[in-house]
Amino acid sequence: MRVLLDECLPRKLKYSLDGHEATTVQERGWSGKKNGELLRLMNDSVDVFLTSDQNLRYQQDLSIIRYRIIVLVARDNRLSTLQPLMPRVQQSLPLMLPGSVMEIGTHED
Repeated sequence: MRVLLDECLPRKLKYSLDGHEATTVQERGWSGKKNGELLRLMNDSVDVFLTSDQNLRYQQDLSIIRYRIIVLVARDNRLSTLQPLMPRVQQSLPLMLPGSVMEIGTHED
């Protein structure tokens, strides 16, 4: 699957996505794009958007998306905090339907 990491995530997190084509917003040249524009840009070029923006589903009309969104929920965005969530991300990818949003992590962190 083609996975895009949001610019709020550590770039090295992409190396935790073995077997997938992972790139970052920065690598695509999309840094600084507003969420609405970014969501539209991704429609034809990614299968999964990985972010930690827990407000995304409330701030944007996600009915336009044709890819999956995974929101990582953790106490911070450090690589050492997010890496333990990646096995669950890997397991969830093939189970998700296009247009779906899933949160992975704990709200208590």
